[in-house]
Amino acid sequence: MRAYELIKRKRDGGRLEPAEIASFIAAYTSGEVPDYQAAAMAMAIFFRGLDEAELGAWTRAMLESGDVLDLSDIPGVKVDKHSTGGVGDKISIPLVPLVVACGVKVPMMAGRGLGHTGGTIDKLESISGFRVDVGVEEFRRLVREIGVGLIGQTERLAPADRKLYALRDATATVESIPLIASSIMSKKLAEGADALVLDVKVGQGAFMKTQDQARLLAQTMVGIGKEMGRQVVARLTDMHEPLGTTVGNALEIMESIEILRGSGPKDTTALTLELGAEMLVLAGVAEDFDDARERLRAAVADGSGLAAFRRMVEAQGGDPGQIDDPTRLPRAPHVVEIPSPHAGFVSDIRAEEIGHAAVMLGAGRARKEDAIDLAVGFVLRKKMGDRVERGEAIALAHVRDPEKAKPALSRFAAAYDFAGEPPAPRPLFLERIA
Repeated sequence: MRAYELIKRKRDGGRLEPAEIASFIAAYTSGEVPDYQAAAMAMAIFFRGLDEAELGAWTRAMLESGDVLDLSDIPGVKVDKHSTGGVGDKISIPLVPLVVACGVKVPMMAGRGLGHTGGTIDKLESISGFRVDVGVEEFRRLVREIGVGLIGQTERLAPADRKLYALRDATATVESIPLIASSIMSKKLAEGADALVLDVKVGQGAFMKTQDQARLLAQTMVGIGKEMGRQVVARLTDMHEPLGTTVGNALEIMESIEILRGSGPKDTTALTLELGAEMLVLAGVAEDFDDARERLRAAVADGSGLAAFRRMVEAQGGDPGQIDDPTRLPRAPHVVEIPSPHAGFVSDIRAEEIGHAAVMLGAGRARKEDAIDLAVGFVLRKKMGDRVERGEAIALAHVRDPEKAKPALSRFAAAYDFAGEPPAPRPLFLERIA
């Protein structure tokens, strides 16, 4: 195989054979193909795409570039969930313990935040001692014994994706549906799940800005799953304004605990129940979606979901006392009100701008190597459709230094628009693809 010839053929609109794709990915993983040639291939794919056979071969090669976990000796259907990312999207955190409490086993590989979107691992690391650097055998034990294991991407699980993802981020080739789909699915298939629920975000706060884009991505990932013999369901959900009322790592853990206690915001609670119902049905522990939702509500009401979260945290080295008393989570020294510049109804909240404002505070990272402040962030007091008076607080900012935080607070306030009438309600759930 000559990488140059494959890059040239794809650049010119030709197709690659499965064996050629496998050789290219293997050579890139080993270092035989350098980054500059992999970047050229990514750019060729960005413009020329991959057909169905090429995409299947590309995903399989990424998957088989490292270890592929076999959890078949663990009883039951193992189900995972993945979100394409958004602002305030903490859904995995309450969702996983709730479905575990209902009898589903969840092997989950989670990620860190980058850019305007937060990461599940960063949020969970707000809990003192919580660690995701568990080995394969410990991960298997956790799934078997407590029903859930949560890890970050390791050196041995889909290492080709680990290398290529960093390269795509630096070469403006992230927004390629074949590359996004193969990246997500190679990681999810490597962790040993039998079934997968995808939450594909749509809107200006998401990577997929339009419903057509999101639909194509969802259909592509569902198609990969079918080809690999997995059950995959995708839900398209709205990401125009931030999800819930918190943006920031420890703050989102607090909201997650509220959801598990039955007092969370309507949108995050509804999304948790809907995605959880999909997982229960895929696992075969619920007869239908109505039955599944009732089981999940019961797990909230009787406290078994919260208890499962406590067990998960303790099993992975975290302090369970912070689940019992969330005020012990990291807290910023100052809480500053952000006043509304206008009176009226909140007609728009640009989620991406809110995410960037959180990064300016230190709650997220602009580059992979950036450190983050787990305590800072925003608590939204007003969301779309709410009435507000001029000078009334639209949010509370949790900050280290109120003076240094002023640019971030100004950017947050500028993300709000106001009108004399409330806007038409935006549906949270847009499409289901299976």
